[in-house]
Amino acid sequence: MTDDAAEAVRAAIEGELRLLDPAVRASRAETLRLLDPEFTEVGASGRHYTYEVMVAELADHPGSSADGALYEPSDITGVLLAPGLVHLTYETRFEGRRARRSSLWRKRDDASGWSMYYHQGTPVPPDVP
Repeated sequence: MTDDAAEAVRAAIEGELRLLDPAVRASRAETLRLLDPEFTEVGASGRHYTYEVMVAELADHPGSSADGALYEPSDITGVLLAPGLVHLTYETRFEGRRARRSSLWRKRDDASGWSMYYHQGTPVPPDVP
């Protein structure tokens, strides 16, 4: 991996981890900064989210309270697909449930930085290792 690719993946992972932090999830300003204006998500619940819905609702989602359950990410890996586009995959545990997750992060320009363009969560059944 080139230095530029490694830096891009590192920046995307940093953003992903920030979006799992309850303080960031509860902050509208941070949500606006980290989500791409064209963001969409298919959640582990099967629900489809748009940028507008996620900005309005993230602070009320599970994992957004410092005194509540927290997302526990593991095995985060990433690859630079093209200049300005990183794909991340990882797994989370939350309240005893597991989900496999996939995110696309893009960087339009230096001023806007890296933002999450797409996210998908897929539940992992309890009997799957």
